[in-house]
Amino acid sequence: MGQVSVHPRASSISSLRLVSVDFLHTRHSPARARHRRLSALRFALRSAPVRAMASHIVGYPRMGPKRELKFALESFWDGKSNADELQKVAADLRASIWKRMATAGIKYIPSNTFSYYDQVLDTTAMLGAVPPRYGWNGGEIGFDTYFSMARGNSSVPAMEMTKWFDTNYHYIVPELGPDVKFSYASHKAVDEFKEARALGVDTVPVLVGPVSYLLLSKPAKGVEKSFSLLSLVGKILPIYKEVVAELKAAGATWIQFDEPTLVTDLDSHQLQAFTHAYSELESALSGLSILIETYFADVPAEAYKTLTSLKGVAGFGFDLVRGTKTLDLVKGGFPSGKYLFAGVVDGRNIWANDLDSSLKTLQALEGVVGKDKVIVSTSCSLLHTAVDLVNETKLDKEIKSWLAFAAQKVVEVNALAQALFGLKDETVFSSNAATQASRKSSPRVTNEAVQMAAAALKGSDHRRATNVSARLDAQQKKLNLPILPTTTIGSFPQTMELRKVRREYKAKKISEDDYVKAIKEEISKVVKLQEELDIDVLVHGEPERNDMVEYFGEQLSGFAFTVNGWVQSYGSRCVKPPIIYGDVSRPKAMTVFWSSTAQSMTKCPMKGMLTGPVTILNWSFVRNDQPRSETCYQIALAIKDEVEDLEKAGVTVIQIDEAALREGLPLRKAEQASYLDWAVHSFRITNCGVKDTTQIHTHMCYSNFNDIIHSIINMDADVITIENSRSDEKLLSVFREGVKYGAGIGPGVYDIHSPRIPSSEEIADRINKMLAVLESNILWVNPDCGLKTRKYSEVKPALSNMVAAAKLLRTQLASAK
Repeated sequence: MGQVSVHPRASSISSLRLVSVDFLHTRHSPARARHRRLSALRFALRSAPVRAMASHIVGYPRMGPKRELKFALESFWDGKSNADELQKVAADLRASIWKRMATAGIKYIPSNTFSYYDQVLDTTAMLGAVPPRYGWNGGEIGFDTYFSMARGNSSVPAMEMTKWFDTNYHYIVPELGPDVKFSYASHKAVDEFKEARALGVDTVPVLVGPVSYLLLSKPAKGVEKSFSLLSLVGKILPIYKEVVAELKAAGATWIQFDEPTLVTDLDSHQLQAFTHAYSELESALSGLSILIETYFADVPAEAYKTLTSLKGVAGFGFDLVRGTKTLDLVKGGFPSGKYLFAGVVDGRNIWANDLDSSLKTLQALEGVVGKDKVIVSTSCSLLHTAVDLVNETKLDKEIKSWLAFAAQKVVEVNALAQALFGLKDETVFSSNAATQASRKSSPRVTNEAVQMAAAALKGSDHRRATNVSARLDAQQKKLNLPILPTTTIGSFPQTMELRKVRREYKAKKISEDDYVKAIKEEISKVVKLQEELDIDVLVHGEPERNDMVEYFGEQLSGFAFTVNGWVQSYGSRCVKPPIIYGDVSRPKAMTVFWSSTAQSMTKCPMKGMLTGPVTILNWSFVRNDQPRSETCYQIALAIKDEVEDLEKAGVTVIQIDEAALREGLPLRKAEQASYLDWAVHSFRITNCGVKDTTQIHTHMCYSNFNDIIHSIINMDADVITIENSRSDEKLLSVFREGVKYGAGIGPGVYDIHSPRIPSSEEIADRINKMLAVLESNILWVNPDCGLKTRKYSEVKPALSNMVAAAKLLRTQLASAK
């Protein structure tokens, strides 16, 4: 399975050499050159001097080491390239990924983990579950329908997007109901398996499991919210059977079903759905080896019992990095003769694996499940980590030695598999042990003053002196805002010219004076535009910022940065998380100059824009040598210093974004209260010392907030702006159910992740829905999120319509009075 030919002397990690074949820059190359490259790949794979041990990778990043897929997608969306060119880039990326794993000696190599947008959307396409509004009339789903579902189009909105468990990846939420006619409408899984085979690589096709797919879905518009999505399992299993039959006919011997919902709190009815589904599939799976993969947390005891009792399953995959309690379950009993895919290499962080520690875990598991039944694996897909450390030529050498990106993790998996087989490379293991010791003893990791300051925080809950209604009264006297005040979330479009200015300044191709002048001109343009649109509370547009977390991390101690450490967030959108390697502090003010400059350009209130401590934490690669809460408190103190400096500089409205607050919420309810306690506390620390007249805003995006609304209230912000429009106003239901909210609130009135421009009537309709459940004196009008990914040709009319809708409603409210 996935084996490549073996050289008799190739028995250690140190003998691995990746074949130097460039697959990633062929978009405009002739077909003959491409054919030569693919022929070279086939030869390289068939002659690779590697022994494939019991090793497995759950999934691999899709974007490419230098974001090749991102640029190909955006070129295609902009009409600058055609479908064939996009498909060429994709095929070359897939080939390079399979090559990397095969030459590294991985035995169980995944296919169908590549996606043009999202793996759940791919499953929706496979099942033909296209919402009627996209006008699909059957047949194989093409790019038009696929990307319309993901991004919307000029006439219909996109499907909802939400966080993938507790990661910063987003998936497209399936919309299902009793009338959906499922059909086999995308053969992607089979096509990619055949494609890899043609290159000489046998792969394990990966499918989102049928039960997790349904549990991750939502009732379509017009379907009762009480509708049981699991009742559809009998309708989708025939499609899964068709896919399995085709894979089997194509030569697949293993298939991986991802069922990550098994790590969440499931009731007995939901667990029974797994038993039922895999019993139904049993005959179709006959003659195949089936792996059920779980990840992101411990598997609860009842779910473990259900999982390990499933019929027709040969192996079970567990996250043993975030799910260490699962080890106890395995040791307490594991089904005889089955394979354990042991996820000991972290798929969600970038620290080098402690090989000695992992090997001990694997050897202990071998004693439980059998000598040849332990497969070394990643804890989850490597989608959630950066691609290749080789591309980081500017990273500090000592810090770089502590790290492993996806490509290095593949090699770590093989090193552990070799060692478990009895072919331990002592040189590799001793080098790894030295790296672990270096990190533990490095003086750059520890700052005693910071640790003492963070420890001292625990004696107070850091609340502001007066309650929110008194503060809002004081702020209104100072700000004199109209009813339904309008604002935006922070960023404005980041044009090619603007990115070029930042890039040239970083490369020292332009002077600081020229850079400051260019950024001031951009801020002035954004301020004038907002004044022309008659927006009430302005932003400076953040032209100086590359990323809302990286920008701050670059100015804080304890952070390191990459050049190509990109990670997919959704679609073509990638983020470059900073690396928090040590104690965090703020050497000097970070945003005061630009916020003060922007405020000096207008008489309107200008928001100071900061990223909150929880979001900086959750959107970074965080040190794993102390509790996350400790690191968060350190960041909170640094942001607190910045908030107080902004206030001293005369900035009266300060937004502290906590876009990722919910993202860090543990998947299991029993662990959530503790997280919310320290996360909300960290936010309050940042602004507990400001005056009543200073208005503190926060912003959250793309998550399900209803279950944590009381924690959001407990943050004690003066105003919260929050994603709402793309999730069908799901947020508003919490207020319909009687939750009282006394602070200012701005549920988003339009989806900024779609190029679609909403009409003023549509926005007014949304505001009216909000006014049905929220008092007019606390309601704000704003988009869902920042505007950096949009074009000015989209932003200007959308904001103009937003302001027009707010003014219309103000007039109507005044008339009603």
